Amino acid sequence: MSTAPTLILGTAMWGWTTERATAFKLLDQLYDRGYREVDGSTNYPINKNPEDFRLAEQILLQWINAHAINDLRVMMKVGSVNNMRTPECNLSKSFLLIMLDEYRYAFGDNLDTFMLHWDNREATEEIEATFEAFQRAKDLGYRLGLSGIRHPEVHAKVNEAYGFDFRIQMKHNLLQSDYERYKPFHGQPRFITYGVNAGGIKLDAAAYHQGSSLKARGGDTDKPYPIVGSLQEVLAGANEQPGRPAVSNMNHCGMAYAFHSPDVGGILIGPSRPEQLEHTLNFHEALQRYDYSDFYEGLKQVAAQF
Repeated sequence: MSTAPTLILGTAMWGWTTERATAFKLLDQLYDRGYREVDGSTNYPINKNPEDFRLAEQILLQWINAHAINDLRVMMKVGSVNNMRTPECNLSKSFLLIMLDEYRYAFGDNLDTFMLHWDNREATEEIEATFEAFQRAKDLGYRLGLSGIRHPEVHAKVNEAYGFDFRIQMKHNLLQSDYERYKPFHGQPRFITYGVNAGGIKLDAAAYHQGSSLKARGGDTDKPYPIVGSLQEVLAGANEQPGRPAVSNMNHCGMAYAFHSPDVGGILIGPSRPEQLEHTLNFHEALQRYDYSDFYEGLKQVAAQF
């Protein structure tokens, strides 16, 4: 692999299960380790509390301003008009241009990628108008992105006239992957995986805590998930290989699976505690230094079963 997938710190739970002080610690830690990419969205956190609409980006901006930071690479997803988990969006050219100007002013040199969020449309003329807003962002020097696109084949067709080199966020884990849906965009390491932990599943049921994302989203943390037994077998086999750090949890599984998957250029992570981020950064560095291809092959077999 010529270029390893980067790590991107997610903010989806900030202001919900991750309080401001903890988010600040995570940013301090990330920055001190030399990582710079952070993902945000207008509707984070999506906790159905209208008072928290855009709270995650406010926390990020507070940290940036407190430390006079100007070298982050912030990716902002726009389009959603509330944080109620509804598909309601405004993807018109005028609205996107307003949001582009707002984020340019707010984030300054830290804004890196301007990304569309939750586009369920398939009308070519509507998407063409959106691409006109993208052209403005590109002319200003920003990278462009797509996330949550229902009809990527239509976007690919419209893009034939523009040639935008999109970054694309897609769900990709051992239980679910949208990679095949984005077939028109295959062939370049443009994909940024999210949900690598399969919604927050843990291999050890005792590891769930009150702030666990699976609990926050209403998942059942009392029952064992069928995939857990198969993954534990793969981990045991992987750890028979000497000379590299051991693999031990769902995060390792999800990261290794994403890291070695085709066309992946970035891995979106969502740690809720500094110790989780520390372990994630350490394993990302291990993936770059050591060969875990055998582990990936075992994970692919598990994914095919589930």
